[in-house]
Amino acid sequence: MIIAVDFDGTIVEHKYPQIGREIPFAITTLKKLQAERHLLILWSVREGELLDEAVDFCRKRGLEFYAVNSNMPEEEADMSALRSRKVSADMYIDDRNLGGLPDWGVIYEMVHNRWSYNRYLNEIHDFERSQKVSWWKRLINKKNTRSKYDRK
Repeated sequence: MIIAVDFDGTIVEHKYPQIGREIPFAITTLKKLQAERHLLILWSVREGELLDEAVDFCRKRGLEFYAVNSNMPEEEADMSALRSRKVSADMYIDDRNLGGLPDWGVIYEMVHNRWSYNRYLNEIHDFERSQKVSWWKRLINKKNTRSKYDRK
């Protein structure tokens, strides 16, 4: 699976343009996902020197990305003005997700098991959302629950 990962607020705490403290288990989890043969793309608003600092921060901790702000490592940096900033990935891990960034243990479970967040809640926490029953289903159920004597 190709996974695009944001840097600020996802791997490290928000301190942009500085680099914040590492979010617990972020690097460890990403390295474990790489060991399971997932391709990781660093997908960040950072550019130039600030981007190099983010890449170096991860590299010093043993995390190398398949590509940085691009779909493939061989995409040339000077072509960046001609291509979209949106990378193509199967999954995006970003603190700006709807609902925010889950804890890295949750992220690992979801990626490893290929679960959606709703499935994670159901599988791990036995969380069942009450489903709204449509007017038509209620009507049909009422008709089916009447006895043969009520139908006359």
